[in-house]
Amino acid sequence: MIGKIVCSLAGSDKGKFSVVVAAEKDRVLISNGKRYKLSSPKSKNVKHLAFTDKTLSKTEYLTDKQLRRTLAIFAAKQSKE
Repeated sequence: MIGKIVCSLAGSDKGKFSVVVAAEKDRVLISNGKRYKLSSPKSKNVKHLAFTDKTLSKTEYLTDKQLRRTLAIFAAKQSKE
């Protein structure tokens, strides 16, 4: 589950893409590199997330800047489909 790109279904980040950086019991920690940095990810209930089929390797999101760029490319591809 770690590295999976998710789309938020509820909350202030509704409709935004993030990546799962850690998993807990029924919650995950997500980061988008901008509002929720890798150093301070947001805890989110799994029910409020839509999981995509794309999984990132750890090397694709080493820094916040790299994560923002990767998610922007992914979002652009999704909007074209």
